[in-house]
Amino acid sequence: MTTSVVSIVYVNDAPAAARFYGDLLGMSPSFETPGYITFDLGPGADLALWSDQFEDLSPDVPRTSEVCLAIDGGPDELNAIFKQWQSKGVTILHEPHDAGFGLTFLAADPDGNRIRVAPRG
Repeated sequence: MTTSVVSIVYVNDAPAAARFYGDLLGMSPSFETPGYITFDLGPGADLALWSDQFEDLSPDVPRTSEVCLAIDGGPDELNAIFKQWQSKGVTILHEPHDAGFGLTFLAADPDGNRIRVAPRG
């Protein structure tokens, strides 16, 4: 049985992406090499940033998957995160809206990877 799930996000520059994600998550990496950096998100969950797997990732290329940051708080917490990310200059793809499972918004990292913030289900 799997003891951990690692979500891998392909990026152009792992250290630069780690600074971006570290700032958003308010944490430091748990493991670092020049091209592969992970964040321990809690028991059984890690986020990995991996570079040099694809050449010249572009934000212009549509993505079909997302990393979802599930929060325990309600709409007030989600809106606070949204405003904080806006103030940091994070690219917002879709402002907060009710998607049937609760309030959610969609952002993108500098490489164009999608990041959703939503309530924990």
